[in-house]
Amino acid sequence: MRNVYAAMLLHSAGKPINEENVGKVLSAAGIQEEEAKIKVLCVALDGVNIDEAVEKAAVAAAPAAAAPAEGGKKEEKADEKSEEEKEAEAGAGLAALFG
Repeated sequence: MRNVYAAMLLHSAGKPINEENVGKVLSAAGIQEEEAKIKVLCVALDGVNIDEAVEKAAVAAAPAAAAPAEGGKKEEKADEKSEEEKEAEAGAGLAALFG
């Protein structure tokens, strides 16, 4: 993940994302990383439009972030209904006792 952060920093600075630059960023942060991992990252990012990838990731994450909030409201309503149903059932049980 640190390699990805280094690549994002380079991208935001307008610098080329290559093995040398990623290595320099990591070294400046005091991080010793295997050269093979840096090379894999650079090969994977070759030809990728990072701005477009970040935008797609942000759009995909937005509905996922909103879902728990909506789900919480539904759960509250479900709890309210279940309490009302419990009261109705209890009332029906008493009515059966007193006919």
